[in-house]
Amino acid sequence: MASALKNILYNLPEVKRPTEKKVSFNVKLKWTIIILVAFFILANVDLYGLSANALGNLEFLQTILASQFGTIISLGIGPIVMSSIILQLLVGSGILKINTKTEEGKKYFQGLQKVGVLFFIVFEAIVYVAMGGLQADPNLAWGSQILIFQLILGGLAIMFMDEVVQKWGFGSGVSLFIVAGVAWSLFNGLFQFIDASGANCLVDFSGTPCVGNILVILQAVINGAPREALSAIAAIAATVLIFLGVVWAQALKVEIPLSYERIRGYGIKWPLAFFYSSVIPVILVAALAANIQLFGNLLQNWLGHPTFLGEFSNGHPISGLAFWIGSTNIVEAIIRGSFQTSFIWQTIIHIIFYMVFAAIFAVFWVKTSGMDESSQAKNILSSGLQIPGFRKDPRVLESILKRYIMPLTIMGGLAIGFLGSIANVIGAMTGGTSILLAVMIIYQLYTNIAQQHAVDMHPALRKFMG
Repeated sequence: MASALKNILYNLPEVKRPTEKKVSFNVKLKWTIIILVAFFILANVDLYGLSANALGNLEFLQTILASQFGTIISLGIGPIVMSSIILQLLVGSGILKINTKTEEGKKYFQGLQKVGVLFFIVFEAIVYVAMGGLQADPNLAWGSQILIFQLILGGLAIMFMDEVVQKWGFGSGVSLFIVAGVAWSLFNGLFQFIDASGANCLVDFSGTPCVGNILVILQAVINGAPREALSAIAAIAATVLIFLGVVWAQALKVEIPLSYERIRGYGIKWPLAFFYSSVIPVILVAALAANIQLFGNLLQNWLGHPTFLGEFSNGHPISGLAFWIGSTNIVEAIIRGSFQTSFIWQTIIHIIFYMVFAAIFAVFWVKTSGMDESSQAKNILSSGLQIPGFRKDPRVLESILKRYIMPLTIMGGLAIGFLGSIANVIGAMTGGTSILLAVMIIYQLYTNIAQQHAVDMHPALRKFMG
């Protein structure tokens, strides 16, 4: 039975890996651009037979889940992230015994993760339609089934596009789609001139309210509306502050001095970043909060009354779990005079939720992704390096690395959770967590490309990358 299950997991449909040991810069760039263009095309393909989109006003969730509700990619990266969250918790807590340090263990883990993704694609597609989030045209025969089928196709497309980027492109599809969604939302947040009703503020600049913050500032100055201008300026300033803060924090690292075993007098410093577990923990926390809000909203639409997940008004939580783990733009509330005492408690709970779960996911991610001290020790020793003054023994190296890796994992997880929650509270554009994710992902892509492709990239690009 166990062998049959493994055979199924090992032979699931997948994108073929490249035969080359190292994929060239040009090939990676080509496939990354192809997938990015395909993502934007799919984001503009509306679902056939859709009559009502009750999720259309959940713009923040769309950015976090890299989706566009009402289109064929309405599911976004939700199934991928949910499968990852559950599997990380099961393996990290020891409920599911998988040794991810072995090649067979990695294959087994990846197979289970893909099964989880396929399950959540079907599950979320049915839930979105059955609970009234996406409603079919009543005059269309088999309307609900047609919608579900399209959502499943879109979910499968995102899953395989993510695999293409992982194996043939830069980074991962999940990261790429998040950056693409944030960039698009940020551009709209600055320069959007058409509101939800379709009114164009450029046609009647003094009468029709603008949406983009740059245009809002200009309009507020012309019309003499200081609160509107101050609110827009605060959003732009918060975004810039988060951007600068994340770039600064990304440069923090601990460097361990190492020497070459066979070349005396030469050595390097092995860097361990402060954000050791990278951007993954805050992606998982943000997706978890987004899914709680999303399913709470769907449950309210389906049952006709709020649940413990929260009560929602126009897609925004006003009570319940989704409200307390969510955030309110404190700066804008103060400027507009709508500040309430409950916002203080909400902010505290929101920060604690992000910090605690980011630290938990950071620990689980490091244990299951080959970033623990034993894996790092093997990498160091295989590179012909050792710590000066110590025997060349993996156990000695592991004990030294253990002093740094786990504290960095926990502190980095807490810090990134704090940054993400604070970014939400001060009202950065596109949502604080979204801009935080985008900056960190772009920074990591930049450093990875600069390190791995310094030789084979075009000279002009090499000069630009520094």
